[in-house]
Amino acid sequence: MDREIFFVSEEEEGVRLDLYISEQYEDLSRSYLQKLIKEELVKVNKKLEKSKYIVKEGDEVEVLVPPPRELDIKPQNIPIDIIYEDEDMVIVNKPQDMVVHPAVGNYENTLVNALLYHCEGKLSSINGVIRPGIVHRIDKDTSGLLMVAKNNVAHRKLAEQLKEHSITRRYHAIALGNIKESKATIDAPIGRHPTQRLKMAVVENGRNAVTHIQVLERFKGYTYIEAKLETGRTHQIRVHLSYIKHPLLGDEVYGGKSTKFNLAGQVLHAKVLGFIHPTKKEYMEFEAPLPPSFEKVLRFMRNSPLD
Repeated sequence: MDREIFFVSEEEEGVRLDLYISEQYEDLSRSYLQKLIKEELVKVNKKLEKSKYIVKEGDEVEVLVPPPRELDIKPQNIPIDIIYEDEDMVIVNKPQDMVVHPAVGNYENTLVNALLYHCEGKLSSINGVIRPGIVHRIDKDTSGLLMVAKNNVAHRKLAEQLKEHSITRRYHAIALGNIKESKATIDAPIGRHPTQRLKMAVVENGRNAVTHIQVLERFKGYTYIEAKLETGRTHQIRVHLSYIKHPLLGDEVYGGKSTKFNLAGQVLHAKVLGFIHPTKKEYMEFEAPLPPSFEKVLRFMRNSPLD
């Protein structure tokens, strides 16, 4: 293990132990360092302390950091649509029907497998061997933009922006029915479904979730919308639209199942992604065109008369 010893200065005292350590390790996340404290790999003045311990001037803080596990997920030469790339990060336009990262029973043909090949293994390790580089995710059947970190410093800074809700994320989607308001905000907490554990739902004790909706076009029985995320909960757009009785077209899980268009999944595309670059410190924004399957549905609807 890597062993480091730090001495708390007068300027540094008065903060929690986990915060103090995170300021010493710019490339490690605070949650990871909290885990080290729980695993008794951190000592203060030769004694074990909890994360909430307040450090004082002169404290000796010893930290043992285990060596990173080697990535054991196989790189695969799978074509991916790279929108932007530099030494810190990659912006990918993920196709529909591609899983973002490996999971039990599915260790191949994911976006991570493709990224490991493309980036020659140079991805951040903060999220472990299964999700290297993955800062945020979109569902298998959702297409569109994802940001991927090549190193831990970039990962941490991008993750902080996600936590602060400062990243621009705009999705295009087709919902069932006619959404009457031109603009609407859905502010409803999301948590695990009380009886169907594989689903999420609007629940009283859920986590804060806010989605802003703007109508782009109306069709017979459908509404083409843009959804802007203020928060980023699991299945947020899908759950919120189902909650207001306008589930996404093609969403079998949340009530938008349709056999009319021969769809592979929900008609949902992460179209716009904007953020402050982790090292350049400037705002960058990217846009991905709608996939052909989405465009095909729109062309059909535009040729159908309104009610």
